[in-house]
Amino acid sequence: MVCPYCGNTNSRVVDKRDNNETSVTRRRRECESCNKRFTTYERAEAINLYVVKRSGKIEEFDREKLKRGILKAVKKRNIPEESIEKLVIDIEQKLLNHESTEIAAQEIGEMVLDGLKEIDKLGYLLFASVYRDFQSIDDFRKAIRMLEKEIE
Repeated sequence: MVCPYCGNTNSRVVDKRDNNETSVTRRRRECESCNKRFTTYERAEAINLYVVKRSGKIEEFDREKLKRGILKAVKKRNIPEESIEKLVIDIEQKLLNHESTEIAAQEIGEMVLDGLKEIDKLGYLLFASVYRDFQSIDDFRKAIRMLEKEIE
C-alpha cells in the first residue's frame, strides 16, 4: 500500500475491522517511513453497475467519481472524510442490491441528498444547489423550508 503522505510502499496494519453488513474491510495503517496513519478500505468487486445519465447516455458506475462529487460539493464544510466514505459505501450497497444493474443518475443523486441530510444540513443544501441546479435565492428558500418542515 502506498502512503498518501510520503509515497513509501511499506506500511503496517494497526487495526482491522470487518463490516459484515457492507462486506467492507477497513484497515488502519501506519507508514514505516513517516509514521503517519491512514485508512484503506477493501471490498470485493463483483457486479458491474451502470448509470443512466439525464441525457440517456449510459456509463459504468464509478464510486470514486461519486465520492469526488460529494466532497467537491461539501468541501467548505467540516465533514469527516469517514462520514463521506460511509455514505458512499451505503449508496454503493443499495445500488448492488438494486433490482437492475442500470440505475438512473437521479436516483443516485437522491440517495446522496438523503444521506447528506442526516450528516450535515448545510452540506445537503450545498449538494442540492448543484444537483438540482438552483438558479435563484428562491430555490434555496424552498429547500430550506422543506428541511425545516422535516425537522418539525
